[in-house]
Amino acid sequence: MNWDDFDAFCQVVDHGGFTAAARALDRPKSSLSASVSRLEEQLGARLLERTTRRLRLTDAGESLYRDISKPFSLLREVAVDALARGEQVHGTLRIAAPYEFGAHHLASVTCRLLAQHPQLKVQMDVEHDQVPLFDRHYDLVFSAIEHNFAPSSVVARRVYSLERGVFASPELMARFPDFASAEDLNALPLLAGAEDNAWSFSGPDGVLKVEVRNPPLRSGNAEVRLKAAIAGLGVARITATFCAPAVAEGRLVRLLPQWTCEPLRMYALLPGRRLVSAKVRAFLDGVEQEAAQRGNVAEAP
Repeated sequence: MNWDDFDAFCQVVDHGGFTAAARALDRPKSSLSASVSRLEEQLGARLLERTTRRLRLTDAGESLYRDISKPFSLLREVAVDALARGEQVHGTLRIAAPYEFGAHHLASVTCRLLAQHPQLKVQMDVEHDQVPLFDRHYDLVFSAIEHNFAPSSVVARRVYSLERGVFASPELMARFPDFASAEDLNALPLLAGAEDNAWSFSGPDGVLKVEVRNPPLRSGNAEVRLKAAIAGLGVARITATFCAPAVAEGRLVRLLPQWTCEPLRMYALLPGRRLVSAKVRAFLDGVEQEAAQRGNVAEAP
């Protein structure tokens, strides 16, 4: 028996198909297909039903996967832990992040790390919707877990605390000349994030929550809200660094500078392993250095 064939079978099932598994393992698709075919021949049973749309386990395949997937997963974890004890940064680092955060805060870290470690490869998926937690076998997932909690199998490490503000176009604010305080936001159209129900502020009069009622636009994509704010459609609550170019060009103005918005806290989520691999550790170190340089160091929980 070739144990690599068993592992190839598990990897194909874990990733949902030959193409995804080949991409994740950086192996030819034909090599994985040959491994599974060889295993089927040795066992005398078909393990996978291959169709053009999806992959389906047969009864024999489901039984085999149930028996061997956990031991092979444990072996991979032990291998990762062994590599983590070394200092060489190599292999493929798979990352998922929200679209704006990935482009605005992680791109420079990635470029610097690739220049420092020629044997490293980085695959970064940027998501417009909520980033999935490891269902695609990521090494790192960056997420603002404000409205939900990571499962117990995930290690959450706060890496960024991003200043937010409320912004609107000069044209919109010209229609509301009496605007003066946070309470006055209730009279303006508010452009909401995907899960925004209220915006919290702290200022001269203490803490204030402004309910987000019937927003003309609701989107988890900050760039969509930014463009809507520039178009005069409403007030957007966005990170200050993301809005900085539009403010500098006079297309947006910051409202209520005397009030402080609740910051956007970004977390690095890791599978709950005993040790962190060298490539993950190097990337997190780079993120922390970048945060310190930008003045976005995460405060203690």
